[in-house]
Amino acid sequence: MSTRKPTLEKISNEFGSSMRVIKNEAYVGEKKPFWHFHPEIELVYVNKGRGKRHIGNHLSYFNNSMLLLIGSNLPHNGFTDRLTINGSETIVQFRPEFLGEHFFKVPEMELINNLFERAKNGILFGVKTKQKIGPKIEKLNQKEGFKKILVLLEVLHALAKAKDYTVLNADSFTFEAEPQDSAKVDKIFKHVNANFQNHISLDEIADVVSMTVPAFCRYFKKVTGKTFTKLVNEYRVVHATKLLSESQMSITDISYECGFNNFSHFNKIFKEITGKSASKYRSELKMMVQ
Repeated sequence: MSTRKPTLEKISNEFGSSMRVIKNEAYVGEKKPFWHFHPEIELVYVNKGRGKRHIGNHLSYFNNSMLLLIGSNLPHNGFTDRLTINGSETIVQFRPEFLGEHFFKVPEMELINNLFERAKNGILFGVKTKQKIGPKIEKLNQKEGFKKILVLLEVLHALAKAKDYTVLNADSFTFEAEPQDSAKVDKIFKHVNANFQNHISLDEIADVVSMTVPAFCRYFKKVTGKTFTKLVNEYRVVHATKLLSESQMSITDISYECGFNNFSHFNKIFKEITGKSASKYRSELKMMVQ
């Protein structure tokens, strides 16, 4: 069993409803993302916006739209950097047993039950499914009672049958957390978020959570499944992918801007994390932009 520990978020449903639907029609200001999880399954649809996805071990940026299903107790950070004009973000949260302990265990619900299992690793859906299902998700907050549940079941059934999806984490990343540890993890992530463009020594980060360096290294590996250096490099590479897509900066300048002080080291790490060189990444992006 995993011991990775972010913050447990308590979610309360709307009065008289077994689920929670939130629709943001406009940019609501820079919300401080925090590392959290909840027993509720979370369905996120952004129709025009951009931001960072950090779900379990997975880090990437989205630019324009996304449809995502996050399973029970899968830790993630908040998403939207900003919504574009005319854009909206719809979030649907519900417990796996919201229709009763055994509802999704019956044979007719087998596909949806399997979807919930897959979602424990995070699922990102492709363009075809996004275009077909997104508008239905957006209408959920206009529905009431029985109709609302019917539409959600239709959405889940369509997602369960969809073939165009990516599982974001190869290994299961779900767990129950102890509150005292979640604050520590949150502090580490916040510090990295604010300082990844500079060198962060192990002494410095261990000091943030009042630990010795050896104790910190053991703790961090246990909690995240990776070394601290790897996490910082991931943050830097994710920032680099953002700059490659949104700026005209040269790749050399981007490498320094992201906290790498050696260009060939940047290239090596970038390829390790994304599977391609920075120049190939940028040229593929240009081809995708219509």
